[in-house]
Amino acid sequence: MAAGPDAFVPDGYSAGDRPGLGARLVAAKLLSAIVDARTSADGLLDAKGGHPGFRALERRDQGLVKAIILTALRFRGTIDRALDACLDRPLPPNASALKHILHVGAAQILFLDVPDSAAVDLAVAAAGVDSRSQRFSGMINAVLRRLSREKETLRSVAAPGENMPEWLRRRLVAPYGAARADAIALAHLSPASLDLSVKGDPAAWAERLGGVALASGTVRLGSFDGPVTDLPGFATGDWWVQDAAAALPAKLFGDLSGKRVADLCAAPGGKTAQLILAGGKVTALDINANRMKRLKENLARLSLEAETVVTDLAAYEPDAPFDAILLDAPCSSTGTIRRHPDVGYTKDAAEIDKLAAVQARLLGEAARLLAPGGRLVFSNCSLDRAEGEDVIAAFLAERTDFVRDPVSAEELPGFAFALTSEGDLRTTPEMPGAGEGPEGGLDGFYAARLKRL
Repeated sequence: MAAGPDAFVPDGYSAGDRPGLGARLVAAKLLSAIVDARTSADGLLDAKGGHPGFRALERRDQGLVKAIILTALRFRGTIDRALDACLDRPLPPNASALKHILHVGAAQILFLDVPDSAAVDLAVAAAGVDSRSQRFSGMINAVLRRLSREKETLRSVAAPGENMPEWLRRRLVAPYGAARADAIALAHLSPASLDLSVKGDPAAWAERLGGVALASGTVRLGSFDGPVTDLPGFATGDWWVQDAAAALPAKLFGDLSGKRVADLCAAPGGKTAQLILAGGKVTALDINANRMKRLKENLARLSLEAETVVTDLAAYEPDAPFDAILLDAPCSSTGTIRRHPDVGYTKDAAEIDKLAAVQARLLGEAARLLAPGGRLVFSNCSLDRAEGEDVIAAFLAERTDFVRDPVSAEELPGFAFALTSEGDLRTTPEMPGAGEGPEGGLDGFYAARLKRL
């Protein structure tokens, strides 16, 4: 470990010098922060600005903690059911720390390439240094050893839908039906592929990087665990990371040569880069100065230029209306659960409704900035109709100076399956993307194109 043991463990813990124990203690604490305190995993697991305990670990142990956390969240329903099958009686209702220790151990035994004996022994050790769980050390040992013996059976004890929080499943069954909601839940169990948007020839970059070029121009590398900064083309600014679905909304403008374009809520800048490469004179806006700093850094690496403005959209007054506007609105991010399995545990239905109101307000602000005859694309990475189709329906019912501008299949080669009957774009994680299987999926995205009369 890179720091003293007490620098990163909860009150009452003492990790000692036992190899691997610090990582398990941190994993249990961060799992608690995500599930109990609804803290974003991205913030906790950031190597530079994340949780102090995580930052204190060596790089190898950081990777293990990430794997444990993401797996424990992705398969939370399966792990719950498997542990219940191994328990003689339910856990005490207030034993959340104990439950997190068990989930950390079970994630390793059921789904990770960690020796079962190490997962069991270190879970027992973690309980031994936690005053809240010390008296359960024997039970932890017995339960996890049984789990190890019966893991081939217990891995499939839960249906895919049971790994989705119940509130989220209800929200998805309503618009998509039970069968499709279950298919989405199954897709969430497979980590997402690494997708790149490239400045040059997609086929050439796919060959160079050992990937495949999708019909839309995205280069898909499949599963990739290493640092993307080590890949050819990163340092020279030839590509950026962007899911195939996330790359579609900016394509709905077509050729932007000679047009004034606004990218609202623009950071981290992937769509900004697309709009610049489509020929637009782009103004990128974001309310957050730190996020705008990241956008500038990304554009600098790509050798692309845009005007950048840090402002609240409601206070922004441009010199003239824009010809095209992209509003990729803040949302619940439920379409990105393959990448961020914590979303189902850090968000809820009430927050979705709150975010939908924010999106409606931002759409109204964006509309006032658009010139007559101009195009406005509204998008976000939510699976929930309240944050997509319903926002657009309410906007069009109120604004008679705007109409839907339907997207045609010819505009999005290879993605005709993602167009709705109204001409909007709607991707969901179980859609084929690059083909069948875990490397064929997509992030969930919604986009609607509007025209001002």
